[in-house]
Amino acid sequence: MRIDKYLWSTRYFKTRNIATNAVKKGQVRINGSVVKPSREVYPMDKIVLRKNQIDYEMVVLDIPESRVGAKLVDIYRKDTTPKDAFAHNELLKMAKDHYRKKGLGRPTKKDRRDIDDYLGDSDVDAS
Repeated sequence: MRIDKYLWSTRYFKTRNIATNAVKKGQVRINGSVVKPSREVYPMDKIVLRKNQIDYEMVVLDIPESRVGAKLVDIYRKDTTPKDAFAHNELLKMAKDHYRKKGLGRPTKKDRRDIDDYLGDSDVDAS
């Protein structure tokens, strides 16, 4: 089975086209080497997938016939992603929360529109 189809069928990507584009961008490695979307996947291959700034690591256990349900994904792959890989993602979320708390700082464009609607101000000429 092709690597893009494998990643789609094991639910790492919502569509096969998104999986193909990720492989083309070099976000997928099999046994340490960057591959093309047409690369075949075999049992015991080690795949590293970079998605959302997280490096997911997995070992192929079996090849599915087609896309499988979420509960059946573990039959076809063994997730070996280290737990500390997700800590970086938590730091990004905390940094975004710290960057601008709601209600603080300069109003956003949406905030300004809401204020204008509330006050009844209009940018349209009344001529």
